[in-house]
Order: sequence, then C-alpha cells, then structure tokens
Amino acid sequence: MTVLVDDRYRGTHGIGRYAAEVLPRLALPWESLNLGGTPFSAVDAFRSVGSAAVPGALVYSPGYGALVRARKQLLTLHDLIQLSSPGLDRWKFAAYYSGPVRDVIRRTGVVLTVSETSARALRSWVRDDGVEIVNAGNGCSDAFRPRADALPQSDPYVLFVGNGRAHKNLDVVLDALVSAPDLRLVAVVPEREIADLEARATHRLVDARVRWVSGIDDEKLADLYRGAAATVMPSTLEGFGLPALESIRCGTPVVHWADCESVAEIVGDRGHAVNSADDVQEWAQALTEAVSVQRRVSPPEGYDWNHTAAIVSETITRLLG
Repeated sequence: MTVLVDDRYRGTHGIGRYAAEVLPRLALPWESLNLGGTPFSAVDAFRSVGSAAVPGALVYSPGYGALVRARKQLLTLHDLIQLSSPGLDRWKFAAYYSGPVRDVIRRTGVVLTVSETSARALRSWVRDDGVEIVNAGNGCSDAFRPRADALPQSDPYVLFVGNGRAHKNLDVVLDALVSAPDLRLVAVVPEREIADLEARATHRLVDARVRWVSGIDDEKLADLYRGAAATVMPSTLEGFGLPALESIRCGTPVVHWADCESVAEIVGDRGHAVNSADDVQEWAQALTEAVSVQRRVSPPEGYDWNHTAAIVSETITRLLG
C-alpha cells in the first residue's frame, strides 16, 4: 500500500506547525499527494485525488481536510472548535464536518487527535463505536526553553499568542488594559488581522500600550515568551493550547480561564486560573499581579515531537496491514 501525504498544511498556525514537525519525523516512506489549492476549502473535499483513488492507497493528512474520493484517509482532527463558530459559519462547518469529514473518518475507522480534551469531544461527535480515536499528543519545538541569562524586564509586558477569533477571547484582555493603565501587551497575531485588532485597541484608547507582532520564527517567539512577565491565554475553547505549552517550557507562567479544559491540563500550577471568562476586573487583577511578581516556573516533562510522530507512524502502519 502506498502512503500519500497531503502536505499542503503550511504556516505559523497550529496545524501548519504540527505538520512541519511531524511529517519529517514519520518512520515510514511516503510521497506527497501533490495537490494544489488549499485544504481548508469545503469544495476541496470533492476534488480529484489522482493515485489516492486507486486500491492500495492511503492518504495521511495532518489536518482536517477530508478528501472523499480517496480510498482511505487518516485525518488528524485537532479539535471541533469550528462547530462553535458564530453566525452562518457554524452551519457551513456543521455541514462540512457531518458530511465529508465524518464520512472519511467512519470509512477509515481511525482518527488521530492531539489531546484527551479533543478525544472526548470526538467520541461524542463521531457517534460510531467502531471508530478508534488515537490521541497522538503534541510536541514542542526545542527553541522553547528557559535561558539562564534571561533577566526581569524593567518595563514588563504580558504576551498573547493567537488570533482575533471569538473563542480566543482577546477582547477581555484589551478591556483589562483599560482597567489596568500600567499594563503593556505584546500580541503575536496573523498579519492579515492586525488592522482590525488595532482598531479594537484604538476604540478602547489602549493602542499606545499594545505592540502587534507577526511573521516571526520560533527563536524570536521564544525570546518574547522569556521576556514576558506572563503569557495570557483567555481562550474559552481549545483543542490543545500550544502557546500555553511553549510559554511554560520557556519558564513563563500562563494566566488562563479555569474552565478551558485543555489549557488547564497543560498549565497545572504553572500559572494563574481566572474563574470567569469575561470578568474584566478579575483579568486586570490577575495580569497586574503577574507583572508585579514576574514569577518563573519549571518546564514540564513530555510533549515530544518524536513521540507524537511515532504514534502517527504506528497508526499508519496498522492501517497499511
């Protein structure tokens, strides 16, 4: 059986970084599926897939892009966050997931994911006891590590890494800046979102205390984590929470919402859990305290890309048999 990989998942977003780390580490030979376009389009699900349509072909995708014409496809479904999208997007994603994605998963009988939080959600959503859900976990780049010569900042800041989508809950941090006039924020976000996010900050009159950053590599991102008094991750929903892991691997605590299960699972006692997702005063108090203390935390064990790639490789090998 031939292993074909949909290797179009590129970028600084979570799936792109996952693909960049896992694919070179796969312990079996594979070939690129050589598809053009984007795997994030619903129309892409129905495209011609060439040699992936013949008997004996297996497609592995490090993301959720289903290809219904492929004979057999193993997906890595990181989370089901898109099913909580606002407005019409929720219905579009609901149709896509309940159609092409669920069809591909049931036909293959196996799906990969990245955390126990996502695995539980998938078990409830797939509605098929015959589907095996494999938690391959997530890794963390070697760039994210403490540095002995890192010093407390004379002008400390809190760091946000993510985007402006509703579930990332960045607005509560911008509102907290209004209530805490001494706080500074550095936000690493997609370049295409900066104009809109700047407008949100300007509307609140806090734009002078926010620095927007995009397009940086892991080494520069790690420097931002190490320089921060804390990383703020106010997400209301996450499949994993890679910024939280990267932050504590650099020794920097994380201020997060207590009920975001996957982030709380990663952070443990290496940060501060805020009880309310939208209580501005509580967020302002937690962030102000983090800046005043500038606490360092011990990096966690585990979260190794080699381990994740080994589980993916073993799962593919079983499907080949």
